[in-house]
Amino acid sequence: MAEPMVSVTLCWSLAPRHVHEMAVLVPPGSTVQAVLDQGVAKGLNADAVLQEALHVMQPAIWGRKVAWTHPVQEGDRVELCRPLKVDPMVARRQRFKRQGKGRTGLFANRKSGSAAGY
Repeated sequence: MAEPMVSVTLCWSLAPRHVHEMAVLVPPGSTVQAVLDQGVAKGLNADAVLQEALHVMQPAIWGRKVAWTHPVQEGDRVELCRPLKVDPMVARRQRFKRQGKGRTGLFANRKSGSAAGY
């Protein structure tokens, strides 16, 4: 009798707004690394550069970072995350500086004569 397979979704994005998804069947107890290897064997064998780029990415399951040795379960979504280009705190400061102070965010409906932020 054949052992039941676990269905997992493998997702990756090499560029913004270009997300690729692939359904992969792996044996129970497989790791994230095994899911990627199975995905490469299934249909990603076209480009060696793409394979190397995927192996460098940070793996996550449903948005939570995991190790390559983490076991997967039925219905998991294995995501391969690109490294950040900008620190989120720096990006937030730049957005705030761009939008300006005064009529936006916390300061939109300020009472006259009140302190900033209230």
